[in-house]
Amino acid sequence: MRRDSIFYKLFQQSPTLLFELLSDPPTNAAAYRFDSVAVKEPRFEIDGVFLPPEDEEGVIYFCEVQFQKDERLYERIFAESSLYFYRSGVRFNDWQAVIIYPSRSVEQRRLYPHRTLLSGDQIHRIYLNELGEIRSLPLWVAVMVLTTVEEDRAPEEARYLLNRTRAESAPSGSHAIIEMVTTIMAYQFEQLSRLEIEAMLDITLKETRVYREIKEEGREEGREEGREEGREEGREEGREAMAHAISRQLTKRLGELPQNVESSVMHLSLPMLQALSEALLDFTSLDDLRAWLAQG
Repeated sequence: MRRDSIFYKLFQQSPTLLFELLSDPPTNAAAYRFDSVAVKEPRFEIDGVFLPPEDEEGVIYFCEVQFQKDERLYERIFAESSLYFYRSGVRFNDWQAVIIYPSRSVEQRRLYPHRTLLSGDQIHRIYLNELGEIRSLPLWVAVMVLTTVEEDRAPEEARYLLNRTRAESAPSGSHAIIEMVTTIMAYQFEQLSRLEIEAMLDITLKETRVYREIKEEGREEGREEGREEGREEGREEGREAMAHAISRQLTKRLGELPQNVESSVMHLSLPMLQALSEALLDFTSLDDLRAWLAQG
């Protein structure tokens, strides 16, 4: 499941969601704006930042969603956050970071070098599986936890959230939550056809934006009726989207990629990109990536 894009959409829809996870949120949480930023020289890409109003010298919140183990995650996050704060410090009077994990098992093992930050009130580690049962959580928080539910339970919990959303939310708010729930399920069960997902959730995907997005990304390869040209276009869009996502992950792990290396990654076939998405977890240097590309 492409959780990075799912959480990006979640925070776009409801920027205050991050602060529902914190015990001491800012008093002006509703005024914060969600964005993503890149820091160059060296190049870093931060998953998301929550910015206070421009006319206030407030606290900037950095957010990282981490569903795969990365043994140098804290080194990168603290470097990114400190560098961005250094370059923008005249505007902000403090920074905090929120790291969202599915569970403690994904957290990196080497914590001692970061003991001061991790034991203070500047770093917030959120473990989704410890927030409680989906049915007892606020709706938007429950949607976040849905990304961690096993496949055998996910359809039942998704249907529950859809029914609860229709009952509790105003039409404008319910539409956004329904779209997020269907997005999560469409990515989790991407092997199913549109009709199968509709039947599973008792909903019409054609009426939601997620259906259009999946089509654009090539997720419905060969499942839609239509001309072959349209299907090929969908596949290519899906391949390009995956290449961009993998290039971003490589930049996070290895630093800015040389132009020739990035170009090689962007032109890989879909099967090669899928293989690279697994292999990059073991890369520790740019040489590892170059060696993998040479073998391909």
